[in-house]
Amino acid sequence: MKHELKQSAPTGEGVYHAPWERHFDKVLTPFEEFIHRQTTSGLLLMGTAVLALILANGPLAHAYEHLIHTPMSIGAGSWQLEMSLHHWINDGLMVLFFFVVGLELKRELLVGELANPRMAALPIAAAIGGMVVPALIYFVINPGGEGAAGWGIPMATDIAFAIGALALLASRVPKALITFLVALAIVDDLGAVLVIAIFYTDTIAMGPLGMAGAMFALLIVLNMIGIRNAIPYFVVAVLLWFALLQSGVHATLAGVLGALTVPAQPKYNPKRFCDHVSELMERFRESHDKDANIMTNDDMRAVVQTLENGVHNVQAPLQRLEHGWHIPVAYIVIPIFALANAGIPLDTGSLGDTLSNPVMLGVALGLVLGKFIGITGASWLMLRFGLAELPKDTRFVQIAGVSLLGGIGFTMSIFVAQLAFPGNAELLVMAKTGILFASLLAGVSGFVWLYLVSRRGTAKSSAPSH
Repeated sequence: MKHELKQSAPTGEGVYHAPWERHFDKVLTPFEEFIHRQTTSGLLLMGTAVLALILANGPLAHAYEHLIHTPMSIGAGSWQLEMSLHHWINDGLMVLFFFVVGLELKRELLVGELANPRMAALPIAAAIGGMVVPALIYFVINPGGEGAAGWGIPMATDIAFAIGALALLASRVPKALITFLVALAIVDDLGAVLVIAIFYTDTIAMGPLGMAGAMFALLIVLNMIGIRNAIPYFVVAVLLWFALLQSGVHATLAGVLGALTVPAQPKYNPKRFCDHVSELMERFRESHDKDANIMTNDDMRAVVQTLENGVHNVQAPLQRLEHGWHIPVAYIVIPIFALANAGIPLDTGSLGDTLSNPVMLGVALGLVLGKFIGITGASWLMLRFGLAELPKDTRFVQIAGVSLLGGIGFTMSIFVAQLAFPGNAELLVMAKTGILFASLLAGVSGFVWLYLVSRRGTAKSSAPSH
């Protein structure tokens, strides 16, 4: 311990920093923290996708395929639930991803960009345009046959990749443009969730569905009676997940439904918290004068514990859970999903057939061209008719650049592709190839577009010409 303190660097009276501690002293706003995490998550996701492609096309291809299809089960007594590792990731682990999506959506609706109807109009309309036009383009190319089921694939935007790419241009684009993309991507995620729930559910078992409804109702009751401890919500949400899994409705929707019931009201209001902290700090100082060693001063330790409880109670459970779960989802869940789903066997000999495949073309054109036309077109119409206004310091040409980034559909698009083509390996490969190709093209073109039209440190606001 003496050696540890000796190695630490003093930065003020009674303050010591270990070599890697200084980074954690920077205070970030929740939005800055969100952007930082999305940027890092996007880079990690990119690396994981590349690793999956290497594994699927290298000497470990057979072992990789065998691993993700390995059966895994949990059970007690005669009861057993068995799925492949691939299904556990897609149907189980991804519930956490949808849970964070639900938390972000609820926060945006309550206090974010989507809470103000005037400010929310533009990203909502842009998101709807960015979902409808890609689906129509895909349907025109694939009007019938097995491939027609993939119309929902190009509707989605990958929030981590898209925001990560835009955040790299943070010194050249206004902060409001990043906020616009966040709101657009969250509405887009909500649209994808609804599409999955309504259109990608084959058969429904009414008994388990009724049980799921009862679990959701119980979660609402927990919220209404003021339960703020996360454990009861977690237990009921697990039962909700299992009921949905048995019902035929995609089980990951349990994450969104659970998130929507998490309380958004703190126990203490800020004024009461401030007064309480002042009282506690006065008591802390008095105790410190008697015994400065917190290891032996029980009264000081009690005050610190009370402060910790107060810090938890002045934050809404919604805030705490979103903050607590964002890192494991962004840095563990989504990369694992990418590792299990982005491994596409590439055959350069049949590259021509792949590029001309209707499913591949529908997905790629839907994401790149459809997102650009849909987001830009819907935004122009809203501004043209005075139904919305541009975000602060943002130019319309920058909205067009964001619409290209909206074509990065990686995580959610791959997820929908798995639902659209179950058991059809050939069409699934075509869909994933289109997703990867389009996401790369959309990301690069959107980045270059915004780099060229935005100047460092400047951003003028102007509406599109009428």
